[in-house]
Amino acid sequence: MQRTHFDNSDCPIARSLELVGEWWSILILRDAFHGLTKFDEFQQSLQLSPTMLTRRLKHLVQHGILYKHPYQSRPLRHEYLLTPRGKAFFPVLITLLHWGNTQLACDDIAVVPVHRQTGLPVAPALMDLASQEKLTLDNLMLVAGPKAGEGMKRRLKNRQDTPSLAGAPNARNSK
Repeated sequence: MQRTHFDNSDCPIARSLELVGEWWSILILRDAFHGLTKFDEFQQSLQLSPTMLTRRLKHLVQHGILYKHPYQSRPLRHEYLLTPRGKAFFPVLITLLHWGNTQLACDDIAVVPVHRQTGLPVAPALMDLASQEKLTLDNLMLVAGPKAGEGMKRRLKNRQDTPSLAGAPNARNSK
């Protein structure tokens, strides 16, 4: 089966998945946010084959999410550091963590995000910076932007009339 590529899609979600949608890439980024930088550290954490790890790191470097920095000259060894583009992925990881904790954790939660200064747990939320309003399915809609192609325009046409999921059953409780 041939892999579909989304790097030329006008959908920003599809383009994002092209860069980081493969689970190993997301787990590498998770580990980079935890401070791992060296090939051996990533390999030990992920238990990933050297070939696959090399391929994933190369992909993340090629797309400006990580960059290679030499930390040893004999033999030459590199560490992999987050670029500004890579650091901008942090809210996505926190959102995945929050979703996993609230929707998939059965009894106990293994990882809790806490405020670095206070040590108190935080409850992540997506906010509109202008209005300081929490963004939800009920108050947000997507419309075609200036660069949207015909397919995107068709997909989004009249979507503002889509009913919200406010009355939908809780997926976690409907198992």
